Amino acid sequence: MEVRDAVDSDAEALAAVANAPSRAMRRLIRDRTVRVATEDAGSDPNVDAPAAVEPILGFVGFDVQEGVVHVTRLDGTEAAVRRLLEEPLRFASVEGLPVEVLVVESEPALRDAVTNAGFEQVGDGPRFDGYPTARYRYTETA
Repeated sequence: MEVRDAVDSDAEALAAVANAPSRAMRRLIRDRTVRVATEDAGSDPNVDAPAAVEPILGFVGFDVQEGVVHVTRLDGTEAAVRRLLEEPLRFASVEGLPVEVLVVESEPALRDAVTNAGFEQVGDGPRFDGYPTARYRYTETA
């Protein structure tokens, strides 16, 4: 699995992973830090596979507001989600910031991935499209 920055041409694939409109994914790519997990393309230097044909296994979008790294979108296969959570955690560690993520309560696989990464539930989050969410926080201990 390889992880790279998302580009505009990834919007359609991200939309398929998230079951969301392409327009929303394009806006996410432009407004946030977005990393995508793809299948390992191999190491053949003679092959120049464009990003558009790489199968996207998952993605994470995050930004910083008021001294907290907020994971704003997270979706994909179980392995991809586990790997992608490392991205905002690494950034937060360098910057000395906590990380927060909201998980829709009806998504147990995401909840498990977040808790397995060391996040702790710190309360309820806002409703998202009518569904309740839980707020999780990761604070690196020195």
